[in-house]
Amino acid sequence: MKRAIGLDHLTLLEVAPPDLVSLAAAAGFDTVGLRVSPVIAGEETWPMSPGSPMLAETRRRCAGTGLTVHAVEAIALGPGASLSGRERVIETAAALGARYLNVICDDPDTGRFTERFAALVQLSRPAGVRPVIEFTAYRPVRTLRDAVAIARRSGGAILLDALHIQRCGVSVADIARVEPALLSYLQLCDAPRQQPRHLPVPAASAGGQRAAAPSDAVLEARTARLLPGEGELPLQALLEALPPGLLVSVEAPSAAALAAVGPDDYAAQARHAVRSLAG
Repeated sequence: MKRAIGLDHLTLLEVAPPDLVSLAAAAGFDTVGLRVSPVIAGEETWPMSPGSPMLAETRRRCAGTGLTVHAVEAIALGPGASLSGRERVIETAAALGARYLNVICDDPDTGRFTERFAALVQLSRPAGVRPVIEFTAYRPVRTLRDAVAIARRSGGAILLDALHIQRCGVSVADIARVEPALLSYLQLCDAPRQQPRHLPVPAASAGGQRAAAPSDAVLEARTARLLPGEGELPLQALLEALPPGLLVSVEAPSAAALAAVGPDDYAAQARHAVRSLAG
């Protein structure tokens, strides 16, 4: 089964959603993931609420290019978070035809988070949107085991990320043992096997992320990833361990590479890099 290949918005977060659709289509991608709601407090996001002109233009460009939207992000759930008002993010996801809604766990009480995540799954179901949870080394859900448990209890799914798989110490064999029904898609990038240290903070970072990215782990994830084939991750083995038709989407933000070549060329490089691995 041929895999669909996507481009996730964090790779080029400075690009507005309609332009990302056009740019991704020109580079040869099949689908895009779009950020329509902030991940961190104070983050500026594109005006993609229901009824907005930008949402309408994004849908028009999807129709014109044939690209689909596989996911939108994000809803962040912290200790005092409420689901009130989150319906608008779900409505945006549904208007774009997105299958998945990325949810961020910012609550150290993962039991409480699981309850809210399950409620969000129920809230999203009539819209045909499935919330997904990702494990990362610098957030409360740090292990594949925890992500699997949350997905099983809630009816949601797991979002895999090649970088976080490595940084959380998860093996390819661990991934292969996860029930396919619990998996949504894979965010693909490359990286050194060991966490880089003393990474520079970019002079400007998309969406106000400089203030939220003080650690090397966060800086690497948001501004210093590598394209597939440029690092040391076992990407081919990882892809072989996944269900054959599972969507793969490039999430490889690199402040240095983007400054060197610009968004269009970087998108083309990203599609070329993933072609030999995933088609």
